[in-house]
Amino acid sequence: MSEPLKVGIAGLGTVGIGVIKILTQNADIIEQRAGRKIEVVAVSARSKSKDRGIDLGAYDWVDNTADIATHDNVDVVVELIGGSEGTAADLVRSSLDNARHVVTANKALIAHHGFELAQKAENNGVCLMYEAAVAGGIPVIKTIREGLAANKFRAVYGILNGTCNYILSVMRESGRDFYDVLKDAQKFGYAEADPAFDIEGVDAAHKLCILTSIAFGVKPDFDAIKVQGIAQINSTDIAYATEFGYRIKLLGVARKIEDKIMQVVEPCLVPIDSPMGIIEDVYNAVYVEGDFVETPLMTGKGAGERPTASSVVADIIDIARGVSVPTFGVPANSLKDAKWIDIGETNARYYLRLAVIDKPGVVADISAILKDQEISIEGMVQRGHDPGQCVPIVLTLHNARHVNMLRAVSIIKDLDACKEKPCLMRIEEL
Repeated sequence: MSEPLKVGIAGLGTVGIGVIKILTQNADIIEQRAGRKIEVVAVSARSKSKDRGIDLGAYDWVDNTADIATHDNVDVVVELIGGSEGTAADLVRSSLDNARHVVTANKALIAHHGFELAQKAENNGVCLMYEAAVAGGIPVIKTIREGLAANKFRAVYGILNGTCNYILSVMRESGRDFYDVLKDAQKFGYAEADPAFDIEGVDAAHKLCILTSIAFGVKPDFDAIKVQGIAQINSTDIAYATEFGYRIKLLGVARKIEDKIMQVVEPCLVPIDSPMGIIEDVYNAVYVEGDFVETPLMTGKGAGERPTASSVVADIIDIARGVSVPTFGVPANSLKDAKWIDIGETNARYYLRLAVIDKPGVVADISAILKDQEISIEGMVQRGHDPGQCVPIVLTLHNARHVNMLRAVSIIKDLDACKEKPCLMRIEEL
């Protein structure tokens, strides 16, 4: 049996404590599977005195987190601090420069600095592992990067944020509006006190950025993602989507279109009985289209102490086994600058909700604007008749160019009869 693999953990929140629990409680089976013992030897966090529910006395407490990168007794640095800049980024850079393997759950760091960090890891002969950064306990990274390594990929897409999926699920089940349900999500711990990263789609975009890089062999480029959150969706949208046979899901979609890549995070309508339509509550789901395999839907809880810590430990076990895989599946220097498609050039079917004054000629004006932009109406619903009052009009539209759709919505928005910002969503027949 080889010498023990010695681990230093930076960040002792729920995931960090979860990692220690797994390595302690399952030490025997982990040793058998890894071929050697895995020992936590050093830890660091902002507060040494905080009660974390476990005894940390057996570990070397490092007051200055940055010192873990040069700790004489550490082989693997586990970064669980979070954030794309600051202490987390400095620690990971320093650890790689000092030939320490790094395991992280930090999706923002990989999305913004993944190419640079991959180069550092490979130049110094160490691993940069981040399975826990995407979809918690679901082994999405390993599946795409290793299990499906023989395939050329056409698309990778999914529900990548459990908070948003929970909110949309409860809105549909209860008929309540977005901000009312958001308060419950915060109360139950599904959403942070500041939920912006989740509800604005940023968290999902970080994850999609990573998946795009692995699937298509391109440098991570977070700024190339078109991102839209779910705050504009109301109970009316949920109800009409259900009536039309759809559910609204925040999707991350990366798709190869000829020699270009579309990369977008936005709420979409998907068929109720589709693989994405049936995923509810706080669950994530990822689907990959390869040229030689159709991947079963990978689904599970995307966050939390246990699933995320499980993925962190799986990465540590791979390092203990001597498994070394390029950070994004191919050598960092072979990652290409992607050709990103202009979203305006893409075609899709659309859902459009308007709030307009009920008066003669309004529907005719809307129809004329859509016709001028070469957009054909598939179906239209206007409930109730209340002359002079604001009423919803909901349309489903045949396949149209996105740029034409945006132009039409901009013109409709400026009509005197239009009293709210239109809600436009893509319909994805996944």
